[in-house]
Amino acid sequence: MKLALVLAFWTGVSAAQEAEWSEREWAKARAHTPLAEPRPNPTNRFADDARAARLGQRLFFDARFSANGSVSCASCHAPDLGFADGKSLSTGLGRTTRHSPSLWNVAQQRWLFWDGRADSLWAQAVQPLENPKEMGFDRVSLGHALRGDAELEREYEELFGALPDVTTWPAHAAPSEDGSELAAAWQRMDPQAQRAASRVAANFGKALEAYERRLQRGDAPFDRFVAGAAQALSESARRGWKLFAGRGNCRSCHAGPAFTDGEFHNIGIPPLAGGKADDPARYAGIDLVRADPFNARGEFSDAREDERALELETLERSPQNFGEYRTPSLRNVALTAPYMHQGQLKTLAEVVNFYSTLEGATPIGHHQEQVLQPLKLSASEAADLVAFLESLTGAAPSAALLAPLDAHR
Repeated sequence: MKLALVLAFWTGVSAAQEAEWSEREWAKARAHTPLAEPRPNPTNRFADDARAARLGQRLFFDARFSANGSVSCASCHAPDLGFADGKSLSTGLGRTTRHSPSLWNVAQQRWLFWDGRADSLWAQAVQPLENPKEMGFDRVSLGHALRGDAELEREYEELFGALPDVTTWPAHAAPSEDGSELAAAWQRMDPQAQRAASRVAANFGKALEAYERRLQRGDAPFDRFVAGAAQALSESARRGWKLFAGRGNCRSCHAGPAFTDGEFHNIGIPPLAGGKADDPARYAGIDLVRADPFNARGEFSDAREDERALELETLERSPQNFGEYRTPSLRNVALTAPYMHQGQLKTLAEVVNFYSTLEGATPIGHHQEQVLQPLKLSASEAADLVAFLESLTGAAPSAALLAPLDAHR
């Protein structure tokens, strides 16, 4: 029996499909599918707790956890915008310097933020809460807010135990070295109260992680085609896959079922405003994640000796890290325009054109990604590659997961 027919018998792929690609191409394709379930996160013992996910869903859409009562997590991660916000630079209370990454399949990521300055979803969640340009809230106000809502207080305490007594806390306070009144109020708090407020913030993040881990969107046309559904992928998308896996060498960074290597690269994309690229990105992110009190080795982690915790000890910063950004997943990429760390490119066609020509790329000397060369695609090849990227849009989860819950049922 011919090899193609043997493989078809064992995989469910038709003989016609099998003959279309070489076995090497099929092997590459199978390395990208199916999308796996998120890996367990021992640093958050509530990561897969359904009650925590329900509380996290409430918190995600609740704008009361912002300084002006109008910004929620969903403001920059809107379900109808691919859990991003459709803007080049994310905007909460103010405008930030980077684009909002999508939350689809976010639990597949090893590092969070474009610079990897958080090592878990729960650690990541605390930063926007207290960023003055995002939600502008603080962990002390968070404790007061949870105490002030009987339903949220009940759900919190069912998971994490009793909320601390906030009656002796100031109205607002947060750890900082900026000389602000928030920082001064924090310094006046008893160390035990400081730890209690930080514990509330960590638990806030852990509930949000439990919700965000459910934002899985796999079973894309590409997955179905590789699994044997011959009509799932258009002819153009099939040609695009061959470019992606072959001459394009896209798999060198967009590897595995999540279509990302989880690492950091500098591809020379120019800043949104033009001029010289001066964002240190991963170069600064390494120091920030190691100093984060909510990291996997910190006192609020539930597994301080876990693999993720130990990985922090091996991080070494080098000049090569300057200007490196985390490789985004390509799954559901058609839903999350614009693209790159500042939303510099508006469409997938523009992204493909950049890699085709490297037009406008910022010279970055000897630290530049040496693997990156202009692909010099024809117009039809560029269209095929876009078609393939569009084939990575997966099936949406239940609509009930994508909207606020009634906090007063």
